[in-house]
Amino acid sequence: MTTRTGVYPGTFDPITLGHMDIIRRGAKLVDRLVIGVTTNPSKNPMFTVEERMDMVRREVADLDGEIHVVSFDSLLMDFAEREGASMIVRGLRAVADFEYEYQMAGMNQQLNGRIETVFLMADVSLQPIASRLVKEIALFGGEIGKFVPPTVRDEVVARVDKIGRKGS
Repeated sequence: MTTRTGVYPGTFDPITLGHMDIIRRGAKLVDRLVIGVTTNPSKNPMFTVEERMDMVRREVADLDGEIHVVSFDSLLMDFAEREGASMIVRGLRAVADFEYEYQMAGMNQQLNGRIETVFLMADVSLQPIASRLVKEIALFGGEIGKFVPPTVRDEVVARVDKIGRKGS
């Protein structure tokens, strides 16, 4: 019997409740879910790859299913192939996400047609959450507790305290 593996890639800077929703639901679709923590040259990360991996590992530790957290710095389809994945799991929040993700799925299919992209709609209550906005709110002293797990909130607040708030 073949193990069905899915890959859920992202920067997870920081991991949000929206990410957790997609992870929980994505894990039900596969036997093994690999969360790929990556760098994105167009983003300015608040946390290192290692810190983000630790955050994600801690937050998924009690979830059901076989879930692995690894870093990667390559083309997504090369990473997915190395992990033996048959699908890429992507979360969608809005139409703007769909347009971007649809284009990426098409390009990825051209690179490797054996790996499918599966889109999961974020829970309605979580759709507005984006890591970029969480960081921005925190940097301006806003409360982020309803967007991220409690321990992640504490880490973001501590990092903001270390680097300094904006507008102060």
